[in-house]
Amino acid sequence: MDQQHQPQNSTEKALFTYKHGMGLFQKEMPDLAHHFSEFSEACFKEGQISKKDKQLMALAIAVVAQDEYCMIYHSKGCLDNGATKEEMMEACGVAAAFGGGAALSQAVTLVNESIQELH
Repeated sequence: MDQQHQPQNSTEKALFTYKHGMGLFQKEMPDLAHHFSEFSEACFKEGQISKKDKQLMALAIAVVAQDEYCMIYHSKGCLDNGATKEEMMEACGVAAAFGGGAALSQAVTLVNESIQELH
C-alpha cells in the first residue's frame, strides 16, 4: 500500500497507519529501525518452520498479547502465505487457551474482520 492508495476499510487504514509510523520511526532512528527490520526478516524466513506456520504463530502471539496492529499485520501475513481462514481461527483458538476470554474476543472480532477485509 503506497502513499497514493487510500485505505478502503478499517484493516487497510490500520496497516497504512502502522507503515506510516514505521516510516517516521525509520527517519528518526535509522540504525535501530534497520536492525529491527533485519532481525524480523530473519525470524520470518523459510526454515524448518514454514513462513505460513511462522505467521500463524505470530498471529496467535499477537492475540494473546492483545496487540491490535500485530493482529492485523500478521493476519495479512497469514493470508499472503496461503493460510486459510480455518487455520487462522484454529491458531486463535490455541491463543484463547492461553489468553482466555480477552484473547478469544480479539480473535472473533478484529482477526475475523481483518480476514474478511483482506481476503
